[in-house]
Amino acid sequence: MVVWGLWQDGRFLFSTGNESRKARNLAVNTNCVVCTEHAHEAVIVEGVAEIADVASRRKFLPVYEKKYKFDMSTMKDDILSMKEPVFAVRPRIVFGLPEKHFQSKSTRWKFA
Repeated sequence: MVVWGLWQDGRFLFSTGNESRKARNLAVNTNCVVCTEHAHEAVIVEGVAEIADVASRRKFLPVYEKKYKFDMSTMKDDILSMKEPVFAVRPRIVFGLPEKHFQSKSTRWKFA
């Protein structure tokens, strides 16, 4: 599923509705994959999604609003009161796959 998000403190953060399919899937299985939108320079992040704490959410909101030029004011209270989820994906394995050279120059990083 496509998500808007951003990197913050070594994790990829994104928000979604509490009743969304993403939120319900992650409640059952926290393992997930996040990918870039550019297939010609693909980056694939395998990780574990955690619920972001309030401090991370406070930091996330203004950066997210600026990045996407999206007004979060109607959702801010629910996000900060933990009623709506913000997930933080901590990478375990990351793949870099340049389309033109994927057979010879693909890269894999493993995080502890």
